[in-house]
Amino acid sequence: MKFSAEREHLLAALQSVIGVVERRQTMPILANLLLSAKQGKLSITATDLEVELVAQAEIKSGVDGQITLPGRKLLDICRSLPDGVTLTFTQEGEKATVRGGRSRFVLATLPAADFPVIDELAKQQTLELAQADLKRLLDKTHFSMAQQDVRYYLNGMLLETDGKMLRTVATDGHRLALCEMDLPSKAPVQQVIIPRKGILELQRLLGTEGNVSVTVGTNHVRAQIGDVRFTSKLIDGRFPEYSRVIPAASPKAVVADREMLRAALHRT
Repeated sequence: MKFSAEREHLLAALQSVIGVVERRQTMPILANLLLSAKQGKLSITATDLEVELVAQAEIKSGVDGQITLPGRKLLDICRSLPDGVTLTFTQEGEKATVRGGRSRFVLATLPAADFPVIDELAKQQTLELAQADLKRLLDKTHFSMAQQDVRYYLNGMLLETDGKMLRTVATDGHRLALCEMDLPSKAPVQQVIIPRKGILELQRLLGTEGNVSVTVGTNHVRAQIGDVRFTSKLIDGRFPEYSRVIPAASPKAVVADREMLRAALHRT
C-alpha cells in the first residue's frame, strides 16, 4: 500500500476523528486508526467500540489498500510538519514509513482485518436537519446528563421524534432539561438513548452552517456531517417518563431579565 496526501487535508481529517481514541486502551488496536485508500479517497476510521468516526481526505496518488497506524502519533507527526508538505505513506511488512519534506518516520502497524467496524444500520428513519438546530438541542440539554450513574439509562440523552416534533431530554435524577423543535415533515414516534460520549463528540462535530443527516436504527444512530460520519451505539434501556415531572399548567409564573438572574445566581 502506498499513497500521498497533503498535510492540511490529512490534518483536518485526523482532528475530526481523534476524539474517540483513548490514551489508555484495553485493546491495542483501538489506539490505532484504520486508513483505507480507494479510488483517490482516503477514509480514516477511529472507534472505541461505542462511538465510531469516519473522515474523508483527498489523496494525490496511491495503491488501494488498508492499514492501521497509531492515531495520536500520526496526529503529532502531521502537526509538527510545516504547511504545504506532502506526506507519503509506504507499508513494508509490519512497518509503515511516513515521509514529509526531509523528515522520515517509521511506525508500527497492526492488521487491518483486526480493526472493529460497525456494520450497516438497520435503518428505521432518517432526519434531515440544519446543523445549527441540532446543535442548539444538544447544547440546551447536555448538562443534565448523568455521569457514571448506576441507572445506566441516565448516562446519555433521549432523542425523541413525535409527529412533527424532535425533542432532546436529559436528566441525572435531580434536574431535567428538555428542548424541542419542529420537523419539516411528520416522523414516526420513536425514542432512543444516545450515550454521553456520543453526545459530546456530536456536539464537537456540529457547526452552525450546513445540514446534517441523522439516521436512527435499532441499535445505532448515525449522523453524516459533511465529510465526517458519526456512528454511536444506543443505550438499551427505558428512559424515565419525563412528562410526569413537568407541570402541565402553573397558576403562578415569574418573569425576570435573563442576564440579571444569571448575575444574581453567580453571586450566590
